Amino acid sequence: MALVGVATLLVVALILIRLGASSTRLYSALVAIAVSPVVLGPVSLNTYDAWPALLVAGAVAGLLFGRNSLAFALLGVAFAAKLYAAALIPLFVVWVWRTKRPLARPLLAFTAAVVVLVGPFAVLGWDGLIESIRAQAGRGLQIESLGGALLLAAHRLGVYEADVVSGSTAALSRDLGGSLPDALAIATTVAQAVAVALVVVLFARGQRGGERLVGATAATLAGFLAFARFVSPQYLVWLVPIVPLVGGTAGIVGAALLGLALLAGRLWFFHYRDVFAFEGIVWLVVLRDLLLVALYGVLVLSLWRTRMPSSSNTVRQEPLFSNSARGTAVVDGAERRSR
Repeated sequence: MALVGVATLLVVALILIRLGASSTRLYSALVAIAVSPVVLGPVSLNTYDAWPALLVAGAVAGLLFGRNSLAFALLGVAFAAKLYAAALIPLFVVWVWRTKRPLARPLLAFTAAVVVLVGPFAVLGWDGLIESIRAQAGRGLQIESLGGALLLAAHRLGVYEADVVSGSTAALSRDLGGSLPDALAIATTVAQAVAVALVVVLFARGQRGGERLVGATAATLAGFLAFARFVSPQYLVWLVPIVPLVGGTAGIVGAALLGLALLAGRLWFFHYRDVFAFEGIVWLVVLRDLLLVALYGVLVLSLWRTRMPSSSNTVRQEPLFSNSARGTAVVDGAERRSR
């Protein structure tokens, strides 16, 4: 995981250089990502979520450098590792479509990557593969989700009687039982789909720039996670390489919100039994989930404010290494004299 983290830093640096980020922004983002495992704690190293997060960052870099097929192939590998990466398919499709480049090859690259990695398991153990998917899809309202956390808060306030049960599928989890949690599980799933769709619509109707692509990617992942019906502390690692890429005020505020969410998860992680027992530490779970919702709101608001087209914020599809005789770098449609 440490090696994956180093690779992530390199990919993030490439993305920010491509965007023409200042030195201050570049090094601030790299430092924020580098210290994130310290903030989140050992769970960041005891799980493999940094691997699909690296692949997603690589996919974003691929799009920015005009390597669409490579980007979709990396997204396919990320999807095979962790299903959440599929939430980015609509956004990536819109990006390629707006560049007026063919979609067939990128989509074929995505499909090929998934088939190569998942296909052998389907051939050797179809029942096991289907059961794995069914176990994940059939999970109830997990105790750490936004809906679950709000019910825990209601329990602490004495207006609701929460009941923690073991997950009804092979996926190990602690869920809330009852008709209200079941209804909230459906409601949050709908909210999750709406949150992702809203980002895609805003992105499609606004200017086509690299800055907006990283902002929309961060918003998509934040919305997908904030309204998911099951959330674990390590899932926040998905956001770590992407949110610091966002520029401007939204990026600063977003990174702060993510940092606080990581810290809140660390503070209660080693007191997990107290969460199940509805002790006062559940308020940290509530805080973590509300911070994720706030992060999504900040990123969506930034997309909304920059929705008007502008010819000054586009990424031209240039090769990675430009002609050194020109002494220029082309990023976001503007030529910057090299120093």
